[in-house]
Amino acid sequence: MTRHPSRIGRFVTALVLVLALSSCGYNNIPTLEEQAKAKWADVQNNYQRRADLIPNLVATVQGYAKQEKDVLTAVIEARAKATQVRIDASQLSDPEKLKQFQDAQNQLTGALGRLLVVSENYPDLKSNQNFLALQSQLEGTENRITVARRDYIEAVRAYNTELKTFPGVLWASTFFRSNKPMAEFAANDNAQTAPQVKF
Repeated sequence: MTRHPSRIGRFVTALVLVLALSSCGYNNIPTLEEQAKAKWADVQNNYQRRADLIPNLVATVQGYAKQEKDVLTAVIEARAKATQVRIDASQLSDPEKLKQFQDAQNQLTGALGRLLVVSENYPDLKSNQNFLALQSQLEGTENRITVARRDYIEAVRAYNTELKTFPGVLWASTFFRSNKPMAEFAANDNAQTAPQVKF
């Protein structure tokens, strides 16, 4: 007659195995990956908020600055391009895709900057309550974008570090082989050059 392990022995073995796996870092990679994806969703949400504000801003400026058609057209075209360039969470490990997204957003930022500079030439526009409210919302959204990008960069840094450090590197090389490091935002080339001030 052979002896079978008792149910209690199997339960204790399973419990020890579960506790060992839960405390050894196995869950860190998927947890950090999901956090980074959530932060990316925040970035996209804030860029979408900005894109949604632009038609109202352009319409308000258009009523006062009809002769600034080139600037208004540039903003509309940059918005269209920025909303066409999409990157979903599965593409976050592709630096080229992230760069395309970032370039489109940077073009829109530049066009908006030119629009706000043009508005300085129109005192009636600058005192329009609708314009002031839209400008304030846009400035707030730009701040939200900055915070969301910073949070995303930090989440990606934590995820990428986990893939390269012990014990995460063990899990990454065995159970999570398909997980690749995620791309971070990089400063655009203009950010490296000091602005020129001319009087």
